Amino acid sequence: MYRKTILENGIRVVTEEMDSVRSVSMGVIIDAGPRDENADMGGLAHLTEHLMFQGTSSRNAMQIARLTDESGGHTGAFTTRDYTCYSATVLDDYRTYILDLLGDILLNSIFPEEHVVREKRAVLREIDASRDIPGERVNDLLKSFIWADHPLGRPVAGQTDSVSRLTREDIIYFVHENYLPTRIIIAAAGNMRHDDFVAQVRDAFWRMIGEGRAPESRLPNHCSGAVIEQTAVSQAYFSIGIRACPYSHPNRYGMHVLNNVLGQGISSRLFRRMREELGLVYSIGSEYHAYRDDGLLVIEGSTSPEYFLQVLSMTLAELRKLISGEEPADEEELWKAKMQLRGQYLIASENTDTRMSRLATQELYFGRHISADEILGQIESSDVRMFQRLGCEGLSESLRHAALAVVGPESPAYSLRSVEEILERGQR
Repeated sequence: MYRKTILENGIRVVTEEMDSVRSVSMGVIIDAGPRDENADMGGLAHLTEHLMFQGTSSRNAMQIARLTDESGGHTGAFTTRDYTCYSATVLDDYRTYILDLLGDILLNSIFPEEHVVREKRAVLREIDASRDIPGERVNDLLKSFIWADHPLGRPVAGQTDSVSRLTREDIIYFVHENYLPTRIIIAAAGNMRHDDFVAQVRDAFWRMIGEGRAPESRLPNHCSGAVIEQTAVSQAYFSIGIRACPYSHPNRYGMHVLNNVLGQGISSRLFRRMREELGLVYSIGSEYHAYRDDGLLVIEGSTSPEYFLQVLSMTLAELRKLISGEEPADEEELWKAKMQLRGQYLIASENTDTRMSRLATQELYFGRHISADEILGQIESSDVRMFQRLGCEGLSESLRHAALAVVGPESPAYSLRSVEEILERGQR
């Protein structure tokens, strides 16, 4: 059963009781992230998240880690392009202790100078490591290219030069400005009672006061074209992006179905054509990346340099045929896509962490709870006319302004000019 309470200081508490489990997943979402950083301070939100577990006025880092281990569960944190999340999954017996710990780190972290230096080194190693993973690097390269003048284009971890210049004072100021009750959602799913949980949240967070400004929302400009980064790898990794609807758009369910038909799973069009029929790639697929301000339909894969131009040309052709209606999804493809999405949703719903995450993000983006019946009903209602509407309402036009990022070896098989020519042909 879903319930919601707004505390006196403005913190929103949302819960879903699950009597059949012994665990509780809790999450604190801060409506703050890279969008709240100055352009020259990229990575500040991410570094702040790293340092939250490094000591408070009453607990050191070892005591925080030990309390987590003793609970038999796990705590974690992550930063996205839209928000920051601190979470924990524990046995229901330890709920109060871990909730008190989350309150302690968010209210009383002291950010010791030596830990700031250490965590900056760790983040810099993280940035270096991401460059060694071409599949991750090409995705960041695409977004930094397509959203060049918007916070969505910044790598969440920041750049080497921006992270290097961050200070303890920057972190304290960022927390003071953004970690405020009106920008906080606390969600829980599992074996607990709403009223009890609200009382425990109130005890842990009552000293948090202040009213944060609402995050700015602005539609980014899109850069089209291609960018290539040469590096010492054997394959050419590519990422194609076209503008799609943002997270809260009414067409979001249709986008998930379209994406499934195009490139989700081994029965999708891209995988069948490029891998099963032609053997040109080992892996290829598509994803719908949705954020508060914008969204992208992203196609990613890798192939040998000598096949890259052929793969690129055929991938764009498959995308164009689907969204233009030249080869629309048939009833069998739609049925498969809806069954796959339905199954994925229901299987994931057996996990308390997933249920908690859904509660929190629904409150963040929509300000309300969206029931399973509503979500599954929207997926089920997708049909051929929906595909035609999506194509007519923007995707066909977006394809004319597509962007492409490539991370691959120096090779005579392709060049920036040859890639741009295929991209231009595929856009028509």
